[in-house]
Amino acid sequence: MTQTRDTILEALRGLTLPDGGDVVSRDMVRALKVEGGRISFVLEAESPEQAGKMEPVRLACEGMLRKLPGVEQVSVALTAHGPAPKAPPAPSLKFGGHPTPQAGPMKPASVKRIIAIGSGKGGVGKSTVSSNLAVALARQGKKVGLLDADIYGPSQPRMMGVNKRPASPDGKTIIPLQGHGVTLMSIGFMLAEDKAVVWRGPMLMGALQQMLTQVEWGDLDVLLVDLPPGTGDVAMTLCQKSEVTGAIVVSTPQDVALLDARKALNMFELLKTPVLGLIENMGVYCCPKCGHEAHIFGQGGVKAEADKLGLPYLGSLPIDLETRVAGDAGVPIAAGDSPMAEAYAALARRFIEGGIV
Repeated sequence: MTQTRDTILEALRGLTLPDGGDVVSRDMVRALKVEGGRISFVLEAESPEQAGKMEPVRLACEGMLRKLPGVEQVSVALTAHGPAPKAPPAPSLKFGGHPTPQAGPMKPASVKRIIAIGSGKGGVGKSTVSSNLAVALARQGKKVGLLDADIYGPSQPRMMGVNKRPASPDGKTIIPLQGHGVTLMSIGFMLAEDKAVVWRGPMLMGALQQMLTQVEWGDLDVLLVDLPPGTGDVAMTLCQKSEVTGAIVVSTPQDVALLDARKALNMFELLKTPVLGLIENMGVYCCPKCGHEAHIFGQGGVKAEADKLGLPYLGSLPIDLETRVAGDAGVPIAAGDSPMAEAYAALARRFIEGGIV
């Protein structure tokens, strides 16, 4: 049986909200799309506070629709109508000063492993891979933290759908935020989205030190660190001061990207940081209409490089429109139920089964 817009709305009318009515009668359903067996829409709450309480409703909608005949995939996102509430007064927390001398390493004692995720250049999807891998690992039962160490271009607040200033009860301790089961910290939480970070190297290192040592990370199986592109101060400081378990390098198959990825690999070698593997991103594009596969950025380059260097090849991720849309909307694709979510789930399983996490 093929579902239509009307049959989907009729089914949703049968789901009663805790405070009365249903998502259809209360005009919460937005951007409903029915494409064969694939259904997606947005639940728009009246306020950000209400949206924060509607996760069970979102899950109930997905679960109910998956049971309908002919339905293969359901994706429901939450959003809110109206402005977000005003943030509380900022704590007296200064951020980005010069690093302070310390006797021991910057590794938080409650974190079992720190894994750096780097690339030799920007634009290869390193931050997208970081956020979705973090969510995929969390969905498989791991306690995961994600540190956005890309000080100049923090993107995790947008990709993870979390953007408020962390609390600081004493002006020193920083309480991290939570999103999709992941503990989060980013310099982007401390600044307006359109404000540039105009800092020299010592201030970058000071900010990294604060995000590692002043944040109450709690007990974590792994802290993924989304590094800035290149081979600069942040990557050097992290690897030299934080007892990093190892590094993952993300690259597209393109020759230019691989050229810069080799520089990142060389940096980790010089810093005596084990490289745990390479991930190929944007490996293939599959046309959603005809199924034709196109290798836009080349084919097999990352695997060949891994084989050449004797490093683990952790897999290839396709280039996918829904992944970009989900990241822009603050709901990582790995948080849903789709072929791309399964691709990240498979990547997470490789990390767990291989003993990386």
